[in-house]
Amino acid sequence: MKVISLTEPFATLIKEKKKKIETRSWKTSYRGEIYIHASSTRVPKEWKENKELMSLVQDELSFGKIICKCNLVDCMEMTEEWIDKIKKENKEEYICGIYEKGRYAWVLEKIEPLENPITVKGHLGIWNYEEKF
Repeated sequence: MKVISLTEPFATLIKEKKKKIETRSWKTSYRGEIYIHASSTRVPKEWKENKELMSLVQDELSFGKIICKCNLVDCMEMTEEWIDKIKKENKEEYICGIYEKGRYAWVLEKIEPLENPITVKGHLGIWNYEEKF
């Protein structure tokens, strides 16, 4: 299965279906089922101090676990117009990402939290997890 590791609180925000666009500096041609791994990296101070961002989190944060699955349905390069649209029409989503011209928006659908999260070491990029659930 394909997996991507994210620093908290972003993995949990996806699990809670508050974040449906993952913002990245790189694009991917991959489409399909992808699992979200909450990396073991602690929440950076600047994010912890962002009350608007942290107020969106309802569940306890996870570290070092695959916590949900979803479908990656699109990856598009961000334009100024598209960023302005997200900022105006979906402020919560905008708060949950790094929206800058030239970055990429990975659109996620069919988000399903895992009943039993899987403790595993993460990796950079999209990686494969081979063990069965």
